[in-house]
Amino acid sequence: MLTAPDSRVRFRKLALTVLAASLFGAQGSTWAAPAPDDIFPPWQQGKNNDALDRGLEFTVPQVDVLADFHGDLSSPKLVLFVGGNYFFAMAPLVEQFEKDNPAYRGRIFWETIPPGLLVKQMKAGGTITVGNMTWTVKPDAYFAGLGKVKELIADGTLAAPAVPYVTNQLTIMVQKGNPKNIASLTDLAQPALRLAMPNPAFEGVARQINASLIKAGGDALAKAVYDDKVRAGTTELTHIHHRQTALFLMQDRADAGVVWKSEALFQEQAGHAIGHVDIPDAQNTTAIYAGAEVKGAAHPTAARTWLAFISSPAAFDIFKRYGFGKFEPKKDDAISH
Repeated sequence: MLTAPDSRVRFRKLALTVLAASLFGAQGSTWAAPAPDDIFPPWQQGKNNDALDRGLEFTVPQVDVLADFHGDLSSPKLVLFVGGNYFFAMAPLVEQFEKDNPAYRGRIFWETIPPGLLVKQMKAGGTITVGNMTWTVKPDAYFAGLGKVKELIADGTLAAPAVPYVTNQLTIMVQKGNPKNIASLTDLAQPALRLAMPNPAFEGVARQINASLIKAGGDALAKAVYDDKVRAGTTELTHIHHRQTALFLMQDRADAGVVWKSEALFQEQAGHAIGHVDIPDAQNTTAIYAGAEVKGAAHPTAARTWLAFISSPAAFDIFKRYGFGKFEPKKDDAISH
């Protein structure tokens, strides 16, 4: 049991640590990988925020954190709604874009929740509530799977053309060292295996996963993973697969989950206790990522400038760090999400 003086010493050390972290973040230092036991978002130490004046730094993992909302809302010159499948790549992408276009430095706001939820926010006039906070922001450009972008162009939400830029494939994310010895998609049907799987209601990747499950084990495998195991409580459906799946694995709340390969590679590069099991090409599903300007955007020139950048070689050099493929319209036989 701590005595009062010991308690005060411990508190002072904690206060100094928090102060140092605050000053470190306020000075805009370069991102460093978190310690392997630092499992709670945000995972990029505030790097996914281009705001020049941070003011009071107040981020408390597990308690007060808005991990999928980035930048300064006061007077942005560009607002991006990005399907969360590459939230980790946005910091270097924004950094490169602002280097090439300095007028936008510190003036970009972006969100990285699932693309279906971003559409719901747009349909609500840009208004969203997170915890006790409600705000309204309307996007200039929207990014998701090519099929979804084309659908939103057809219904008048987005303006043509759709701009495809990279591809991605699925993988099985597992705990580091793969303690359950998962070797393939068919192993996911094991009754005792705990799965974290994207929710088909609003996470487009679930459609690709279902297609791959059918390729690997027919309708019976898809039913086992997304029906039988959900009812049994051994498949837990996520709301934001790109954050929850990794977190559930690190918390030993799940043994495996199917995600985009780029997400597993990011977690491994960050030093987290995560691994992955490759899915053979014959069973895998490829997604094409695309974007388009939002019809009636407040900053249409900025949206077009970002769309030109995101499909450029400079942007692909960043994407390929995380295993994304180059979009080749004549070569890819892909299913968009």
